[in-house]
Amino acid sequence: MLELRPNCECCDKDLPPDSPDARICSFECTFCVECVETTLNHRCPNCEGELVRRPVRPAAALARHPASTTRHLSASATR
Repeated sequence: MLELRPNCECCDKDLPPDSPDARICSFECTFCVECVETTLNHRCPNCEGELVRRPVRPAAALARHPASTTRHLSASATR
């Protein structure tokens, strides 16, 4: 199950679980669409994997399996 991290690892923007602006790689590194398009060139700075839209967990499932509250920042992605 996806961790649903709460922030962009580049700019620290909040990314709630239902955000359509969240992008992830296969390791669940999480970035906002703005950083992905303007800074990261659609590639994860940690693994160089493709960054794609993070799926939204339905509300009922989110109640049973809440999103992570642990914030992450990537040293290689900071502006």
